[in-house]
Amino acid sequence: MTFNIDQLKKKIIYRSNYRGTKEMDKLLGAFTKKYINQLKQDELIDLEKLLDIDDTSLYNLFNGIDNEIKFDETNVLKLFKNFKYNNED
Repeated sequence: MTFNIDQLKKKIIYRSNYRGTKEMDKLLGAFTKKYINQLKQDELIDLEKLLDIDDTSLYNLFNGIDNEIKFDETNVLKLFKNFKYNNED
């Protein structure tokens, strides 16, 4: 089985824009749009795993609010925590 990076990117883009809450749709959609073409294959897999986390936990992580969930310190997580969301994106 071959790894299709384009299919993975499409899946990530879709999942980041259709989360369930409008706030996370916008935040993760903008984050993904900015970084999707800069990430290596293993980082795309890390981003896909990040998208498996529920909206509340991701929102709390982004805003520096304590979470019960422990996150692996990946490059993608660091990018997400430091992402500056611009409402005009």
